[in-house]
Amino acid sequence: MSLAPRFPKSDHCDGRQFFNPRNHINRHWFEVLRWKLTSRAAVWPEQVEVMPRTPPPTPTDGTLAVTWINHASFLLQTRHGNVLIDPVYSDRASPFTWAGPKRVHAPGIPFESLPPIDVILVSHDHYDHCDLPTLRRLAHRHPTARLVTPLGNAPLARTAGFTDEHITELDWWQAHEVTEGFHVRLTPSRHWSNRVRGLRNRRLWGGFFIQSGGRTAHFVGDTGYDDALFKEIRRQCGAPDLAMIPIGAYEPRWFMEPQHCNPDEAIRIHQDLGSRQSIAMHWGTFQLTDESRLAPVTALHAGLSACDLPRHVFQAIDPGDTLCV
Repeated sequence: MSLAPRFPKSDHCDGRQFFNPRNHINRHWFEVLRWKLTSRAAVWPEQVEVMPRTPPPTPTDGTLAVTWINHASFLLQTRHGNVLIDPVYSDRASPFTWAGPKRVHAPGIPFESLPPIDVILVSHDHYDHCDLPTLRRLAHRHPTARLVTPLGNAPLARTAGFTDEHITELDWWQAHEVTEGFHVRLTPSRHWSNRVRGLRNRRLWGGFFIQSGGRTAHFVGDTGYDDALFKEIRRQCGAPDLAMIPIGAYEPRWFMEPQHCNPDEAIRIHQDLGSRQSIAMHWGTFQLTDESRLAPVTALHAGLSACDLPRHVFQAIDPGDTLCV
């Protein structure tokens, strides 16, 4: 079998496998076992009531409307088109329908209430971000939508029913122009990739910097904190009008720190990016780690107060809520 490189060699790829520059840490199964044997997860509610809503009308004045659906799923509406990010509508963030983290609340926007979707962004292959049943539904309902994703993820998109003419793979810092004045750029994040089948880190991960006319939004993606990375994103892309930053799935820190930022680090990402306004994500839908459901929000509010930042600059909104910039 040929061992020729499949991907361009770079500071984050050896040709076949991806890694984080400067500091890449792979967790192993014995560390997972240590975590499960030495810590006790907080008890989450089995169900949280959420009133699903219809999205607002698509803006026509050049503004950008961002609605949090759940977990890391967002709907972005602009006069150039509608973007769906990391859509997860399944009951579990899992390869199985009978096991794995189960959602505790309904999506803030019902699937049937989504407007016509022009672009679907999938940041990496983990099940709480790349949900093949949802992608299959989208491929059937929105057959002309373009799916944009990091290198190595196209086969998953094909499995979900997207054709090659509607799939775009990007390396870090590469951009895809959807239409004039509307483009998406893949940005680095500090994370990793793997599914039940296949080898670890054979698919790239990242975030997305979206520009629609004069407005910009940055979906940070799953990430640990890096004291240089987000300043470099600001240098190359500019400070976003709106950032979507993860605040949950961070305990225990000895295990999660390389891959998931905690709320204090999320605030540092907000500051490093120079974001005018930020929305918290990656909390409250699926119990992935040990902290309680509302602990990320409580810690976010405490961290903002400690930094003398008003809450409105970095909000934890309810599923179905919309912010406009």
